[in-house]
Amino acid sequence: MKLFFDFLPIVLFFVAYKLGGGDYTFNGVTYHLEGIYVATAVMIVVSVLQVSITWLLYRKVERAHLITLALVLVLGGLTLWLHNPDFIKWKPTAVNWLFAIVFIGAYMFTDKSLLERMMADHIQLPAKIWARLNLAWVAFFVLSGLVNLYVAFNFDEATWVNFKLFGMLGLTVVFVIAQSIYLAKHAVEVKKEE
Repeated sequence: MKLFFDFLPIVLFFVAYKLGGGDYTFNGVTYHLEGIYVATAVMIVVSVLQVSITWLLYRKVERAHLITLALVLVLGGLTLWLHNPDFIKWKPTAVNWLFAIVFIGAYMFTDKSLLERMMADHIQLPAKIWARLNLAWVAFFVLSGLVNLYVAFNFDEATWVNFKLFGMLGLTVVFVIAQSIYLAKHAVEVKKEE
């Protein structure tokens, strides 16, 4: 359920892109709306609602959601204001590269990687394995950002929208499965006493 909630803005961006463009008449005036701008507006609204609902329910919001919201507001806002879809096309790359920087920074300037901080209560790994996993996530984030830019600026907009949902999600699932297989070789589950 959490994974669906995390991907909800992307899913609704996709749906709004596919269904939201076209000509609309209001009070006798016909307006033409392009799908990318409808989808961007929907993603902004859904991202704000996502963070707001999370805050109301739990009185805390994950940093990843706040970072994503900030980038959606800035790049989505620029897309709508300047009527230029290139800004929203940069959003997945900006998010991925920012996460790569955070993973590198936490590893270089603290005693534990972010992965170790998040998962150490559940599994034990040697320090070198945590370091490899951290580096793998950094590489994944950098590569995902590069692939997004390649698709965004070498294919038509509809292909990029499809890739944004299915391609990025597929890459993430494959990477997480590969990481799980690697973890299974090295992990020792931590049994918590209740």
